[in-house]
Amino acid sequence: MTETDNHDSPDTVEGPSTTLVYNRNTPQRPDTLTILPMSETVLFPELVMPIVLDRKPAIDAAQRAMRADQPVGLLLGDSDGDANNLPHSLHKVGTAANILRYVTGNDGQHHLVCQGIARFRVREFVQDDNGGLAAKVKWIDEPAPEGDKHVDARMTTLRNRALEAIQLMESPSQELANAIQSIESASLLADATAGYLGLKPKEKQRILETIELEPRLELVQSFMDYRLEVMRLSNEINQQTQQRMSEYQRKAMLREQMRSIQRELGEDESVAEEAERLREALDKAHLPEDAAEQTERELKRLERMNESSAEYSMVRTYLELMAELPWDKLSEDAIDIAESRRILDEDHYGLDKIKRRILEHLAVHKLNPDGKAPILCFVGPPGVGKTSLGRSIARAMNREFVRAALGGVHDESEIRGHRRTYVGAMPGSIISQIRRAGTRNPVFMLDEMDKLGASAHGDPASALLEVLDPSQNDSFNDHYLGTPFDLSKVMFIATANVMDTIPGPLRDRMEVIEVPGYTRDEKKQIAKRYLIDRQLEQAGVTRAQCDISDDALDALIAGYTREAGLRNLEREIGAIARYAAVQVAEGKSGPGQIGPDDLHDILGPRRVDDEVALRTGVAGVATGLAWTPAGGDILFVEASRAPGNGKLTITGQLGDVMRESAQAALSLVKARADNLGIDQERLDKSDIHIHVPAGAIKKDGPSAGVALYTALVSLLTERNVRADVAMTGEISLRGQVLPIGGVKEKTLAAHQAGIKTVMLPDRNRRDEDDIPDNVREALDIRYISNVEEAIEIALEAEAAPA
Repeated sequence: MTETDNHDSPDTVEGPSTTLVYNRNTPQRPDTLTILPMSETVLFPELVMPIVLDRKPAIDAAQRAMRADQPVGLLLGDSDGDANNLPHSLHKVGTAANILRYVTGNDGQHHLVCQGIARFRVREFVQDDNGGLAAKVKWIDEPAPEGDKHVDARMTTLRNRALEAIQLMESPSQELANAIQSIESASLLADATAGYLGLKPKEKQRILETIELEPRLELVQSFMDYRLEVMRLSNEINQQTQQRMSEYQRKAMLREQMRSIQRELGEDESVAEEAERLREALDKAHLPEDAAEQTERELKRLERMNESSAEYSMVRTYLELMAELPWDKLSEDAIDIAESRRILDEDHYGLDKIKRRILEHLAVHKLNPDGKAPILCFVGPPGVGKTSLGRSIARAMNREFVRAALGGVHDESEIRGHRRTYVGAMPGSIISQIRRAGTRNPVFMLDEMDKLGASAHGDPASALLEVLDPSQNDSFNDHYLGTPFDLSKVMFIATANVMDTIPGPLRDRMEVIEVPGYTRDEKKQIAKRYLIDRQLEQAGVTRAQCDISDDALDALIAGYTREAGLRNLEREIGAIARYAAVQVAEGKSGPGQIGPDDLHDILGPRRVDDEVALRTGVAGVATGLAWTPAGGDILFVEASRAPGNGKLTITGQLGDVMRESAQAALSLVKARADNLGIDQERLDKSDIHIHVPAGAIKKDGPSAGVALYTALVSLLTERNVRADVAMTGEISLRGQVLPIGGVKEKTLAAHQAGIKTVMLPDRNRRDEDDIPDNVREALDIRYISNVEEAIEIALEAEAAPA
């Protein structure tokens, strides 16, 4: 579009990306000016400056003024005011300007090039004929004093400051310096210095509103002094930065030269050589497709890194791990069932049921190698050989054996690893042990699974769900690896002392195999076959110098240890071996044969006493049987009576379930008082106190119900409980005896304590096969279905003498 006016040369208005050009002959000073609000721009008289218009009213006003060949008034808006509340947010002193050029850019922005004419002050804001913002103004003439030495001195100082500031700019402008040097007018020097040397809009507005020359020069100089000091400091900082960069570059060049020298001497490998070495190792590892893509990306990153950077070592460590993992290495199974049976018998005495289940597991794996075998979990007291069973399985299968101790682990990253974004990141224990095994199908033992913990860092038991699920562990994702790893060929075996603390979903993924405690005969045979020779070898003595007789072993097992496992027994044998080692070291021939009488001098007095006869010598004391994580144990229930009002007191650190059993036993006694020959009135006027000794040990469970009932009946009928009888079973308010668990452990404890008769619930007959033959032969096992049968067996016929 083109329009023509009656000027010496035509004005042109063109479309986007074109320029408007106007020729100006003489500045005009109309009484009313079209106002262009400015947000960041302050223009001074006689200066030329580009301006960007971003609001439509200003654009329309500029175009109208341009076509009318009229100057415009530029007013700075108050930054604290409302930009939409014109004209109240505008300053009252501004600069009238002619529009020299008008450009519409390709980005749609409107650019003006304006030249300042003079200062003006707004007398009144009005609207122009088109509804735009205009103002009636008063023009401000510039003062022109001549011969004022104060003004001349300030001009000289300001000119020097301005020239120094120009030299401190990032790109010094010689044209600007020549222009400042050639200015003779004090007013123009102050305005030019303020306009071209980077003052803030508010500072420029203050200078614009200062009309008198000397105060204006002083104000500009104060602003320039601050600005000049900032520029000096900035320049100093830049020089220091460049100096440090130069020093860094110099050191980098020296390091590169040093590496070149080391390469010539064969003392170092370059980054490229290291990357090539890792690439060859990764190729030999035969990674899956996803892992290969991941490592290739990391290799390319490594090649671009500096060898001295911290991230270089992190990436190299990751790639070395990926190359060392056994992605395709499998141990060749050589399962021979007869040989496996021999190995199990050689490593372990007894445990026939456990060995049979392990042989079944191996046979199924031999016939169907690709089948998803269940995860075995050995549960039993400490020291019964759970971990060594895992080693025997690995021997029988000709596989590597690795073990991860889970006791006290409370961080999920211990299982899944840390993400590599963290400093000191490492893979989890699963991947670490697989790397150590060097094969993708080891026998992997997860030891002490019941002692896992949880914390704010996650629940490691939940992380094990994926590991122990045969349908998921073929793509186990360790956070450190960042790519799936196949664990489906790993034979996982777990161990635990109890199952109560293992979460249900995790327990559901495993086949639980209970490993019971050993009988005295089994302990004796294990000691003769394994423990004595092992401890003598560690002490450096021979059988000729120290040999433990069978009678001494019997006395040692009965009088110095009471446990389900063998650890304390092995410690005591080790003490005897060290006793012999002292004598041999002194030059003697050693103690030779160790008999029962020698144990007191070597180990001290007996530590386990037979308290059954002493404890059951009075009415109100019954012997129960208890199960503990360390095996079975005998439990004494004591009851006493005192005058009162029928109050029941229960002590001995009993749990809620056992307290409820005591309440149920007392209620049952009260309900059957007439049949038992108990005076109801006497019972109502008596306080009953039930105590279970060993008060420092927590006790809980319902299986002491029969013993509690028997102790109360014995107390109230004054009939003693037989000293050689022990009992277990839960009772109901109807007098029924309900089944319990841990039959083998409880009968073993009764046998070891010298008990002759054991009462078990009738519904526990199915567990009789778990009781060792020698224990079953030594004990008189009575199966009872109600409490009447228990009283008939346990209590003596006549009342105890008063």
